Amino acid sequence: MHLFALGVNHTTAPLAIRENVAFHQESLGQALRELTAQHTVKEAAILSTCNRTELYCHTEEPEAALQWLASYHQLDPLAIQPYTYSLPQEAAVKHAFRVASGLDSMVLGEAQILGQMKQAVKIAEHAGTLGTLLHQLFQRTFSVAKEVRTTTDIGASSVSMAAASVKLAQRIFGDFKGLKVLFIGAGEMIELCAEHYAAQHPASITVANRTLERGEHLAERLGGHAIVLADLPEHLADFDIVVTSTASQLPIVGLGLVERAIKTRKHRPMFMVDLAVPRDIEPEVAELDDVFLYTVDDLAEVVKEGIGNRQQAAEEAEAIIDVRVNNFMHWLETREAVPTIRALRDHAERLRRHELEKAQKALAHGEDLQQVLEAMSQALTNKLLHGPSHALHNVSGDEREHLESLLRQLYQIRNT
Repeated sequence: MHLFALGVNHTTAPLAIRENVAFHQESLGQALRELTAQHTVKEAAILSTCNRTELYCHTEEPEAALQWLASYHQLDPLAIQPYTYSLPQEAAVKHAFRVASGLDSMVLGEAQILGQMKQAVKIAEHAGTLGTLLHQLFQRTFSVAKEVRTTTDIGASSVSMAAASVKLAQRIFGDFKGLKVLFIGAGEMIELCAEHYAAQHPASITVANRTLERGEHLAERLGGHAIVLADLPEHLADFDIVVTSTASQLPIVGLGLVERAIKTRKHRPMFMVDLAVPRDIEPEVAELDDVFLYTVDDLAEVVKEGIGNRQQAAEEAEAIIDVRVNNFMHWLETREAVPTIRALRDHAERLRRHELEKAQKALAHGEDLQQVLEAMSQALTNKLLHGPSHALHNVSGDEREHLESLLRQLYQIRNT
């Protein structure tokens, strides 16, 4: 079995690269079926978040995954290859364990990635692209992540992306008194951010979403109100803080829209946080005066503050992961021996049936039962031991000594 992981993340690729290889959640199922339609890829799962896109595959030809990833996104493989990491077998297992445990995240110890990985596995299961190998890998992965969370303090004092953006806003505005906040989108990331911002008691909170019903559901919990995205152009100028995270494949807040909003605001500053990958806000907006635009990569520096408190826990987590990786690799090696074990049992079964048939014929001809059983047992013993005995007689020197030691181990023969 050949396990393989291919991906890009926040440490290997800038946002401009990551957004080009990101997958929309709604299209993941079809993408997985297309990937496994290639005979070289037997199983597959795709994890796509704002910080990473990773393919976990059971394949004999790892390079096929990179070719497919580039082709799917209509990119030149050579353009993305410098930013990718390719992890075979044990390295892939360790990487999966570290990702789920929050050790490979922009926010050390953050818990959101585990839920995202579970969702990716659920999608792969529904798409029918998860087999024995990947199923076992992810079940072990989730078990390890739980162990790390419950036996270490890896999640203690963790600064989330949402909390980091609040800190940045406070640096610009001081307190939130009198500020109007707009959230674009109503997904999980926005919900997390909204809780942090609501705790600062701004003057108002508004949720803009494609569907008004879902936006209203979140707005009610926050004591705010909702609008539809189509109304954003006429309302954007009203807000001091804009936080966006949607699943749109194209920017929904353009340069011209923000320019008009700033002009209407008479150049009062606007703080904008784009947590989406691909980005929701055109990058050129950052060049405007009076606009403070931050992406997920920009927030990384804020997140790093206070990381020392979790370093000891991270070391403890790494030790747990090393042990669990060894356990998984032992299981994998055992699985790889299954064809040989099956062939050995089939061979023994053929010999047994052959001798049994001979014994039954002898009994049918009236031969003595005791003699028939004795002959059958001797014949079966001779045939089962013929292969090892023949091999031992046809080697010499160190090879013979090694084979003899191996046979004693296999048959549990003590030295006398």
